[in-house]
Amino acid sequence: MKFIIVFAALFALALAAPAEDAVVLKSESEVGPESFQYAYATSDGVEAEAQGQLKNVGSEDEAIVVKGSYSFVADDGQTYTVNYVADENGFQPQGAHLPVAPEA
Repeated sequence: MKFIIVFAALFALALAAPAEDAVVLKSESEVGPESFQYAYATSDGVEAEAQGQLKNVGSEDEAIVVKGSYSFVADDGQTYTVNYVADENGFQPQGAHLPVAPEA
């Protein structure tokens, strides 16, 4: 379920980009019964990659863990990159441009 949310967010990000004639430079994917991975890059500077794996397969605590990153060139010309983990603890993004919560 979380993979679908993350994938939908990345898809929405791609749709929100300006309608330029970007060319796909790289598109790779591999989907297995308990894991997946994908990577793509376009000529307008958008790149993304992720790997996901089921953990605790067959148990009540079965969950998917996804690790990945995406980057894009913003209107200011700067490339922004987000690295993330999505697991049973939620979506956990990190990036130089993202605020960091104070330590408790």
